[in-house]
Amino acid sequence: MLPRSARLTSPNDFARTTKSGFRAASKFLVFYLYATPSDAPARCGLIINKSAGGSVLRHRLARQLRHGIREHLIALPKGSLVVMRALPGLSKVDVREEIDHLLPKVLEKAMANK
Repeated sequence: MLPRSARLTSPNDFARTTKSGFRAASKFLVFYLYATPSDAPARCGLIINKSAGGSVLRHRLARQLRHGIREHLIALPKGSLVVMRALPGLSKVDVREEIDHLLPKVLEKAMANK
């Protein structure tokens, strides 16, 4: 479980991150990172649409994604907003490997454009 301070809940934050943030994608997962100049801890949000599967499967994916990103939150830049979008088929692969594969890519893009 992510602490409340690490959760992204505002629709405005989701929109800002997905539209203006840096993006890295694989076949099953899309990462968005929006860096803000703030001393607040990094926050994370999930987008898991019905095309990813039924309710039970979507909740399982949400738990796996939250658990997988939790250990990486410390490494993210202060004030950054992260959104993970699950695509159909994510349940068939290792979620943690997908996160470990995509997070460095999106961080590299963000650091290159500073």
